[in-house]
Amino acid sequence: MDLIIKQKDAVNLFIECEKSIAKELNQYFTFYVPNYQYTPAYKKKVWDGQIRLFNLYSRNIYVGLLDYIKKFAKDRKYSLEVDSEKLLESDDYNVDEFGNFIKSLNLKLKPHPHQLKACYRAMKDKRSLLLSPTGSGKSLIIYILVRDAIMRLNDNEKILIIVPTVGLVNQLYKDFEDYSAGTWDVVSNTHRIFSGEEKETAKKIVVSTWQSLYNMPKQFFDQFGAVFGDECHLFKAKSLTSIMTKLTDAHYRIGTTGTLDGTQTHKLVIEGLFGPVYNVTSTKKLIEKKLLTDVEIECLILDYEQEIKNEMKRVAYQDELNFIITNEKRNNFIRDLTLNLKGNTLLLFNFVDLHGKVLHQMIEEKAPDRNIFFIYGGTDADQREHIRTILEKEQNAILIASYGTCSTGINIPSIANVIFSSPSKSVIRVLQSIGRGLRKAKGKGKTKVYDISDDLSYKSYTNHTMKHLDERVRIYNNEKFNYTLKRIKV
Repeated sequence: MDLIIKQKDAVNLFIECEKSIAKELNQYFTFYVPNYQYTPAYKKKVWDGQIRLFNLYSRNIYVGLLDYIKKFAKDRKYSLEVDSEKLLESDDYNVDEFGNFIKSLNLKLKPHPHQLKACYRAMKDKRSLLLSPTGSGKSLIIYILVRDAIMRLNDNEKILIIVPTVGLVNQLYKDFEDYSAGTWDVVSNTHRIFSGEEKETAKKIVVSTWQSLYNMPKQFFDQFGAVFGDECHLFKAKSLTSIMTKLTDAHYRIGTTGTLDGTQTHKLVIEGLFGPVYNVTSTKKLIEKKLLTDVEIECLILDYEQEIKNEMKRVAYQDELNFIITNEKRNNFIRDLTLNLKGNTLLLFNFVDLHGKVLHQMIEEKAPDRNIFFIYGGTDADQREHIRTILEKEQNAILIASYGTCSTGINIPSIANVIFSSPSKSVIRVLQSIGRGLRKAKGKGKTKVYDISDDLSYKSYTNHTMKHLDERVRIYNNEKFNYTLKRIKV
């Protein structure tokens, strides 16, 4: 037998093979990290910019990459044996059993077909990366799967749910209360962990930010038989990977995310930690089924004077960025656009002191009678939740927020307009940010997104942020979003 695969634990496989095949595997599972050439480690020549998912010396590789290993063997006509009952294990759920289980939950909110299909698939496989966009009901999917995991696990095993922010800890807890509708005791079953909260608990379910856990010893994680990663596109971070690799007894592993960043490295790391990707649905399908509001994107290209373009040609990216976010005419344009829109408006920025606070002050001075709110990393969780609650009752408020605090997970259905005031080419950031405005709300029509970009191109030279616009337009085309391009002189 050329390759014999054995399961070491819930995280790693051990591959028994000849040294030559091990070298092939190592090469097959080695990838350059996006933008590696800009990292300090690469510049200092202490790292070659590559990530290796198969360890040549320990012969270990993530369990979730089993299908890729099988493909590797098949393509090379290598014989392969999987020497592990756990890897071959898949529950033989039939449709009737699944239907009875869903009925037994007495859900207040009726799941949509795409949610039920995702739950059925994940319950059978027990390892899955559920790819489902904002507004598709990921929290209900998690709730159903958590209830399923409770029945599967031994009495001494617990469930860990990892989320990226304190706001999402509280929001998921509240969602669980809504879904259970008093038929299941969320309070006695669920413990929340964030800064300052006790980490030890006798409760079955633990919901925590990754920041609260990454320094915990492996012994802490041995109590968990199941792990859920919400917004798990963030799990490529070293600290999050560290948490997942400590969960060596958690064989029930489900990740949920709205999008991946499009790179093979990112996808394989998360699949390795959780399981194969399952596409639950798409934003376009949810819009067509009237489950999300339709979206219309206006790409507003600010066109600068030739003299300015000449001065800015071939400047470093950071210098171009500094010029853009401190440009008075540009900021005045953003202020006026924000104030002229009807309905609740979300204005997203990237830099707090240089841009966010400046825009906040400019808008407040111009419209002292409007309800204007400001959220950034320094805004505590209670204040963010308070602002979110107020916005649900408002019709013409303005929320000025950093991408980091509002591009992931925050649920504000009343948002009618979204403005991108800072350039970005990140697939995840762009789609998550658009998603803030797609949830349906009473009296809300089409969601408008205003994508602001800056044309500082000169002759054959194309400036950095115009290249970023090209990347965003590519995203809009892939998602089949309606968009227009409009030039505006500044």
